[in-house]
Amino acid sequence: MDFKKTNAEQSIITRDIRKFDSPTGNIYEAVSIMSKRANQISSEIKEELSGKLQEFTSHTDNLEEVFENREQIEISKHYEKLPKPALIAIQEFMEEKVYYRNPGTTPSK
Repeated sequence: MDFKKTNAEQSIITRDIRKFDSPTGNIYEAVSIMSKRANQISSEIKEELSGKLQEFTSHTDNLEEVFENREQIEISKHYEKLPKPALIAIQEFMEEKVYYRNPGTTPSK
């Protein structure tokens, strides 16, 4: 999912935790799924940000360039305004956009 186009909240809101366990039947399993998804989203964001900032790196140690690189600052500000990975993961889970499976349970026939 494209985390830039998510409709997740920008800040923390109060949620009814009883709605979290409806897809899984277990609140702890639901929190574990959301936590793992948040880690995946965080890794994706970090990789993308590092890749974009890598384009602007220079191999010289000129102090003036560090303060004058407006492109890096704008890219960083854009990523800072994105919702936090945990909030995106919660939104995806509540919209049933997260695929998960429990290898410990056997499928019923």
